[in-house]
Amino acid sequence: MRTVSINQTNSSLNEITTELGNNLDEVISWRRYLHQHPELSFEESETAKFIEEKLVSFGIDVKTNIGGNGLLGILTGNKPGKTIALRADFDALPINDEKEVPYKSQSPGVMHACGHDGHTAALLGTAQTLSKFKENLEGTIHFIFQPAEEKPPGGAKFMIEENVLEGVDFIFGAHLASEIPLGKVAVGEGFKMAAVDKFEIMIEGKGGHGAKPHESIDPIVIGSDIVSALQKIVSRKTDPLKSAVVTLGVFQSGNAFNVIPDTARLEGTVRTFDEEVRKNVKDQIYSIVEGITTGFQATYKIDYLFGYPALFNHKTETEVVKGLFEEAFNESAVIDLETSMGAEDFSYFLQEKPGTYFRVGAQNDNEATHYPHHHPRFDFDERALLHIEKAFVKIVSHYLF
Repeated sequence: MRTVSINQTNSSLNEITTELGNNLDEVISWRRYLHQHPELSFEESETAKFIEEKLVSFGIDVKTNIGGNGLLGILTGNKPGKTIALRADFDALPINDEKEVPYKSQSPGVMHACGHDGHTAALLGTAQTLSKFKENLEGTIHFIFQPAEEKPPGGAKFMIEENVLEGVDFIFGAHLASEIPLGKVAVGEGFKMAAVDKFEIMIEGKGGHGAKPHESIDPIVIGSDIVSALQKIVSRKTDPLKSAVVTLGVFQSGNAFNVIPDTARLEGTVRTFDEEVRKNVKDQIYSIVEGITTGFQATYKIDYLFGYPALFNHKTETEVVKGLFEEAFNESAVIDLETSMGAEDFSYFLQEKPGTYFRVGAQNDNEATHYPHHHPRFDFDERALLHIEKAFVKIVSHYLF
């Protein structure tokens, strides 16, 4: 039975919040170090070492190499209770950093362009401060540092397969948002991000001279018909009350103006929320490609990858978090989390455990903070790191203080 009074809880929260503020400069320095030393998905070995060293210095038990470069920090309170998991991702993107700042990436062609450096620094800061208040905890905190969020099938999947969620009761994740003003926190229940799938279509035709198309099987013409037909899956083969997106991002074929090539390659993505729609879109892609290529006496091969599932925020936990954030920040600071066709592999965690995923505003009046995620000049107001920490601490206090 929990015996801590409301006054004791508030007193502890005030002390913790003060400690977080005092440590902000250090947390920012960690973020900037990580920004200068980014590593791509599944290659984050040095980043993992940095995280491990910090957690060990805080006196937190650490498990490493979970699902690749993943880490789990465990902080056990002096009394039994629930186990709350907090997650941060730490991989970078294959983007060249075009910012002119002192902490610019030192790795050409690799950049933290989505805020994962900030997520990691903020969770480290949360762990550092909460480790100093271990005696207040009635339960356990699992700090999950996840690699490879940016590259399907995603690091979350592999960490779960290696039992990173064993014993966890609830899980929560935060993401910086350059489209949301500093001081705002976006929360919402239900499906909030889409499932993301990837497909590659290889068309095998018959090459020949551009002046004699009748002697060839033109993969470019076939591919063009396929592109056009695939765009009709959503408008004519999907329930209009259910969302789906089919986008072709690659069409590669040929290298001479007067030569019909042998092959063409198409790549695209599918975004859905409903699992039945997800399967139907895949089936339609196969059916269309088979029909068109057969009609032109060509052959084909499809490589279809089911990526992250749709992200679903659980109702009860989302309502709890919304109320907590209204207390921690104020009611007007908490806004609705907009539904997006973007994807996030935190969805795997939410398939296994109840919890919620929220976004923390990181935009200020400086245009440098207005660039979208995955842009080569992406940056954010680093005061948002403190807001992530406060959000995590407020959640922990609700369940474990």
